[in-house]
Amino acid sequence: MADATLTLPGGNARLALPAAPMPAPTVLALDLGTTTGWALRAHDGLITSGTVSFRPSRYDGGGMRYLRFTNWLTELDQLSGPIASIWYEEVRRHAGTDASHVYGGLMATLTAWAELRGVPYQGVPVGTVKKHATGQGNAGKPAMIAAARARGFNPSDDNEADALAILFWALDTRGGVR
Repeated sequence: MADATLTLPGGNARLALPAAPMPAPTVLALDLGTTTGWALRAHDGLITSGTVSFRPSRYDGGGMRYLRFTNWLTELDQLSGPIASIWYEEVRRHAGTDASHVYGGLMATLTAWAELRGVPYQGVPVGTVKKHATGQGNAGKPAMIAAARARGFNPSDDNEADALAILFWALDTRGGVR
């Protein structure tokens, strides 16, 4: 075995190692819908994002999309968590009745899932997210995608871009505190 290569001066000297960085809490941001956009800042600081479809098949019952959403949240929590907080886009007006029903069902499922696990959650108004990302509270889909790209991400669609914008709003403003 080789001799130690580090020699300490003096007999009682101690080597001071830098303190290990504290892990960051895992934060999840969601743009709820049939195609849900998601962005996650993991405990190591790595940000990942994507979309997941909760479109039912022709043979699914009415509640299957919500069961799949619950299972997806649980899997994400087990693989990347524990999730410390959840931020989602708070929509007040929908283009259609079906979109409104899907959003309401997903939001109810999300809040129930979070309540059962003691995970804090908060909705962020659409205009607040858009203004933070682009400077305009009524920015369109191309502007939101461009804002995500300006931060170094390549979202596949506006759902993923919106989720990234929600995540950056939550991180940059510390949940609206700043």
